[in-house]
Amino acid sequence: MIKKIALLLTIILMASCNSTRPVVRTTSKSKPKTTTTKKPVVQNTPKTTTNAPKTNSSNDGKEVQLEATSNVRTYEEEIKLYISNFQEIAKNNMKEHGIPASITLAQGILESGAGKGKLAQSANNHFGIKCHTGWTGESVKHDDDAAQECFRKYNHPSESYRDHSYFLTSRSRYSNLFKLDKGDYESWAKGLKDAGYATDKKYPDKLIGLIERFELYKYDNEVLSRNYVPAKKDPLVEISEGLYTIQQGDTLYSLSKKFNLSVEDLKKLNDISDNAINIGQKIKIK
Repeated sequence: MIKKIALLLTIILMASCNSTRPVVRTTSKSKPKTTTTKKPVVQNTPKTTTNAPKTNSSNDGKEVQLEATSNVRTYEEEIKLYISNFQEIAKNNMKEHGIPASITLAQGILESGAGKGKLAQSANNHFGIKCHTGWTGESVKHDDDAAQECFRKYNHPSESYRDHSYFLTSRSRYSNLFKLDKGDYESWAKGLKDAGYATDKKYPDKLIGLIERFELYKYDNEVLSRNYVPAKKDPLVEISEGLYTIQQGDTLYSLSKKFNLSVEDLKKLNDISDNAINIGQKIKIK
């Protein structure tokens, strides 16, 4: 009996010892997942350069259509730049050969499309001068009055300007031009047409229109030491004779309304194949 009691006390004692121990729970705390943002891989790709056409601020100006050996569209600022580039050559040729600088510049603008025409670009030919008999220099073929005609080719535009002066001074059919006043650009323009320089009936009006629009007569003034300014023309003065002088801003459509004619009637009256008209040009209105 005593043994049973002692065994029971021993069991109770052991149980009490175990209950006094602190209970330690080990819980594995999960570490928060860290999200690593991978940086994008930048590949060193070669840059592509696009050669976009440069915008020419001069194209903001008024468009001008030039008809001659070069039927091109150009702009006022481009024509002014052309004049700036060749005015000194034209004045020097006037001093040496007697051809008005205004006429030379106007022909250069008209014939070459202010330097943008095919002959000017491919042959530096700014005056549409054909080979003719005796030409021994280089040449190019170009469609003009006939297909694939022979035109002179130059190394530089200045050679074309010099040859233009030689061309006029060395041919007898132009001799009457040199009897005219060097400052009388109107007579020179008409004289060139009469001598056969161009077949275009409107050629004198086109030259005169360019000279007055861009004030090319000022370069004649510099050579002649004068201060000539053409009188402002009244475009309505000639209407009694059935003619009207084209002014800045005129179009065939506006003229058709002004004179109560259709655009087609105006074209037929004046043998015009397209809508291009030029300042200073005289057109029939009846």
